Amino acid sequence: MFCIPKGVLRPAWAPISATLRLPLLPHCFVNSCLGNSDVCSSPLPGFPFPSYRLGLPRLDPAPSASACSSGSTFTFGPGAAKAGSSSVVPEPQPADLLCGEARGSSSKMISLSIKRPLVTMSFLLSSLLMLLTAATPSWCQSSETTSPKASNRAPFPWNKMRLPEHIIPVHYDLMIHVNLTTLTFGGTTEIEITASKPTSTIILHSHHLQIPKAALRKGAGEKQSEEPLRVLEYPPQEQIALLAPEPLVVGLPYTIVIDYAGNLSESFHGFYKSTYRTKEGEVRILASTQFEPTAARMAFPCFDEPAFKASFSIKIRREPRHIAISNMPLVKSVTVAEGLVEDHFDVTVKMSTYLVAFIVSDFKSVSKITKSGIKVSVYAVPDKINQADYALDAAVTLLEFYEDYFSIPYPLSKQDLAAIPDFQSGAMENWGLTTYRESSLLFDAEKSSASSKLGITMTVSHELAHQWFGNLVTMEWWNDLWLNEGFAKFMEFVSVSVTHPELKVEDYFFDKCFNAMEVDALNSTHPVSTPVENPAQIKEIFDEVSYEKGACILNMLRDYLGADAFKSGIVKYLQKYSYKNTKNEDLWNSMASICPTDGTQRMDGFCSRGEHSSSHWRQEGLDVKTMMNTWTLQKGFPLVTITVRGRNVHMKQEHFVKGPDDAPETGYLWHVPLTFITSNSDSVQRFLLKTRTDVLILPEEVEWIKFNVGMSGYYIVHYEDDGWASLTGLLKGTHRAISSSDRASLINNAFQLVSIGKLSIEKALDLTLYLKHETEVMPVFQGLNELIPMYRLMEKRDMNEVETQFKAFLIGLLRDLIDKQTWTDEGSISERMLRSHLLLLACVHKYQPCVQKAEGYFRQWQEANGNLSLPSDVTLAVFAVGAQNPEGWDFLYSKYQSSLSSTEKNQIEFALCIIHNKEKLQWLLDQSFKGDTIKTQEFPDILRAISRNPVGYPLAWQFLRENWNKLVQKFELGSSSIAYMVMGTTNQFSTRAWLEEVKEFFSSLKENGSQLRCVQQTIETIEENIRWMDKNFDKIRVWLQNEKLELL
Repeated sequence: MFCIPKGVLRPAWAPISATLRLPLLPHCFVNSCLGNSDVCSSPLPGFPFPSYRLGLPRLDPAPSASACSSGSTFTFGPGAAKAGSSSVVPEPQPADLLCGEARGSSSKMISLSIKRPLVTMSFLLSSLLMLLTAATPSWCQSSETTSPKASNRAPFPWNKMRLPEHIIPVHYDLMIHVNLTTLTFGGTTEIEITASKPTSTIILHSHHLQIPKAALRKGAGEKQSEEPLRVLEYPPQEQIALLAPEPLVVGLPYTIVIDYAGNLSESFHGFYKSTYRTKEGEVRILASTQFEPTAARMAFPCFDEPAFKASFSIKIRREPRHIAISNMPLVKSVTVAEGLVEDHFDVTVKMSTYLVAFIVSDFKSVSKITKSGIKVSVYAVPDKINQADYALDAAVTLLEFYEDYFSIPYPLSKQDLAAIPDFQSGAMENWGLTTYRESSLLFDAEKSSASSKLGITMTVSHELAHQWFGNLVTMEWWNDLWLNEGFAKFMEFVSVSVTHPELKVEDYFFDKCFNAMEVDALNSTHPVSTPVENPAQIKEIFDEVSYEKGACILNMLRDYLGADAFKSGIVKYLQKYSYKNTKNEDLWNSMASICPTDGTQRMDGFCSRGEHSSSHWRQEGLDVKTMMNTWTLQKGFPLVTITVRGRNVHMKQEHFVKGPDDAPETGYLWHVPLTFITSNSDSVQRFLLKTRTDVLILPEEVEWIKFNVGMSGYYIVHYEDDGWASLTGLLKGTHRAISSSDRASLINNAFQLVSIGKLSIEKALDLTLYLKHETEVMPVFQGLNELIPMYRLMEKRDMNEVETQFKAFLIGLLRDLIDKQTWTDEGSISERMLRSHLLLLACVHKYQPCVQKAEGYFRQWQEANGNLSLPSDVTLAVFAVGAQNPEGWDFLYSKYQSSLSSTEKNQIEFALCIIHNKEKLQWLLDQSFKGDTIKTQEFPDILRAISRNPVGYPLAWQFLRENWNKLVQKFELGSSSIAYMVMGTTNQFSTRAWLEEVKEFFSSLKENGSQLRCVQQTIETIEENIRWMDKNFDKIRVWLQNEKLELL
């Protein structure tokens, strides 16, 4: 999943799109998933299209019912047991009852009325006898009040969140019939299973589904007789139990047959409703799926865990005016009734349930064939199919690259890419049918920005990498999600640097590491590989640590081993575990037999370098597993402190963590592959730091030394004594003596060290003065990433005088570079993104040459009724200025409603959010959450944008509090979208009053949010902001008044 880690995709216009953390103005629109992860929240009455009927009414929650009465009908109602109960209940088995520790989930489920078939008296008697007489150990006994209870109050025979392992699904036959008028669907799931031990209980997942009938077929073939199964439902764990009249025989094939029905989801997960508006204003409905991580169970009953891989045969019933697409190619279409067509799709390869996908829509498509004969198609709504060509070409090129790089052919005959009008995250890697937010896939050649092209390319690259990392080889459980997402994020840069060298994606990689470090420096962070159990916990790890940190430590390992050796290791990993599931250690074991390419030899299970190597590693055995466990099994990252004494370089590592000065030491140690260059040599030297302290000896004394060359390592460096002064002098004198990424990393590291009291704010600000002479995109962006949040804190504390001075300093620092920008779309991608970023910064801060130019462009655009073609790279600045008066604001909104360009719509959204008018800002919040004209998928970005507005941030925080339950219902508890909104509305507060208000609100939520990691992160961040301002604000005021400003 392309989940821009804080949850919402950066819009196509964002100056750095999906590749950078943008510091500009409403920081919100540039978020990240990452993501991993929107749909209209209100139903559309009077939908004009005729439709067939399912023969089922729209399903509504049934009232709670007591225990099942005699006869053939019973009702599922809410059970008595609550999530997290520690009691245990028996699981019916042939000879005895099993028990175990019960685990629950915070997830809730609407109960639904269902009917079950008549069952034989012998079955009822045998079941009753089993429940009454089976012996259980005394420590297993539990009282009726705490035992897990099914919806009908009967004992539920399983009390763990994870499914039992002794029922193994082999193949699914799915038939799904969706009604886009009643917004309901029904179907039949046939699951071929085997049992590894005798049991008469089959536990699987189902969520918000009615199950009127379930049966068991013994042996292979459809002609076998069916025996009815009793169905019990346990909503807290999203599970059902199918009770067989007699135990299943080990090794014998069985088929579970389940009839079910449900409502199309109004959220962005499961089998959900999406809508779009045609050029003529007609609203049309489609249905699409988003199953990762735990929502396949909302579309069909299944064993919804990644290790339960199986093959799938899928049939979709639809109206003739629609099309259906799924993971595999269409085999045939059969008319089953008047106005009803059933599409049969080919059998899938063996895969996890979260990768199943199907869409029923009126999309159009364009296609091309790769060199190896794979048909690649892009699907979109008819009015936007002309924007599909760029993504199609990119997908063909990238798919060919991956087949060559991995030395494993793409195993399917087609790869579809579908642009969904309502989509929560950036994209999803469903095998053979990847799905995307429209702004992540569709490129308007006239209006899309340079950053949009970069973002689309990276997103497509990410999802296609998943076809190998994630789909072909899948993590065994979600605790190792990073094996999917960290690799896909890393491969974005590996692939695009080769297939699209003009994008220069390698320049942006290290910013991903800085993003990850922001949250990884908090005490509330988590290890890359971390235990998770319930759906909310699983969703929470689709974050910067799994995506960005995962990618950064893989990049560090590649730099450590060498590109060729690293590639050999991952190819071996993919080949060994194809169609299987893996754990963290399986990757390191695959790397263990691979030696670096610089003269190393294999000795005693380790790689050992030749004695003539200049590297410190020549004396070390390269134990990849031990080394990488220090990066994946413990949280955070190291601070490496460098002290130079003549030729001796003293190195010390410690855990870099923000917090109170008296926080206890964690004692963590890492195997840190250090790299460095010096004033005497730009040849990269290496040293593996495995102990808390060590010393290396240089050939000669040096004027300066710079560690972590090119930000290849996931650590921060502090230079003691005059180390920082030497590097600051280097930047002011001949900054091009080191690379632009090294310059950017110095800026980042300096301000990170300020936050833990290792470096003064004055020295960090002194270092930024060199930016007056900087022209490269990444150091400039990193400078803004550090400086803009400083005045954002001031804006929320009414420090107007110093805030104004600081903004003036910032514009003065970059004035020469701003003045050099042309109002065109000329130059490289990096130059164009720098232009867009700087002009927006200048115009928002009322730099008059910029404002006057933008006003002229906006006047011409408005006079042409929005039909004038503006340079795409300056459009954001033009709209931002135009939106500052009510007439321009209203005109922009009118153009928003009719625009077919994702880039243009996102640019307008941003501009609408920066007006200093509370009524209009409140209206934007209400409208985007309602989802009629502005889609609800845009709400997280709009909320975050308004939270960055000096006038709007109290409105955003109030809206979040007042609508919390609705937000959780729409975006899901634990999702990266929720985290994005929580952090976005609160993480720039810096007073104790705000801190107490935030704490009070979230603690009041209890199981509906108080336990979320993002809540702990934002509380830690506010506490850090308070400490930072108390320590540094007065120093900044004095520094700004200093004569140093005269030098500008």
